[in-house]
Amino acid sequence: MASESHTPVPAPSRRTVVASLGAAGLAVALTACGSDDDASGSSTEQSAPADNGGTAAGSGAAGGAALAKTSDIPEGGGKVFSDEKVVVSQPKAGDYKAFSTICTHRDCPMTDLKGDVLSCACHGSQFSVTDGSVKKGPATEPLAAKQISVDGDSIKLA
Repeated sequence: MASESHTPVPAPSRRTVVASLGAAGLAVALTACGSDDDASGSSTEQSAPADNGGTAAGSGAAGGAALAKTSDIPEGGGKVFSDEKVVVSQPKAGDYKAFSTICTHRDCPMTDLKGDVLSCACHGSQFSVTDGSVKKGPATEPLAAKQISVDGDSIKLA
């Protein structure tokens, strides 16, 4: 039999390995940050545009379990739901909106709500719960809007 010659295959450089791992990590992170707002698929749900984070009262059934009763949400203010990482507000009578309670500065969870201002204990950013806007930095990006539905007196995450 003829002897086979095996040429050693050079190992990838450290730079190649690190770059590959970094690219894979970035792909995972971008996938995790993707939006699933359209995941509910309910054709009867009437969602508000993403920039206002909510729906009007009586907009149809949808979503999961009831989050709150409409009477739980004060007009001109809101209520934090820590387990769901969401704040629901009522900027004006019958108009309900929802926003993430994760600070856009450094991803700290926020629970300190006074009136219509949600404050971050990590670095002091403050946000309006009526529209998600930044009231005080260091955060520069508004809160992420969350989709909700209002069916009668029940508010649900969409």
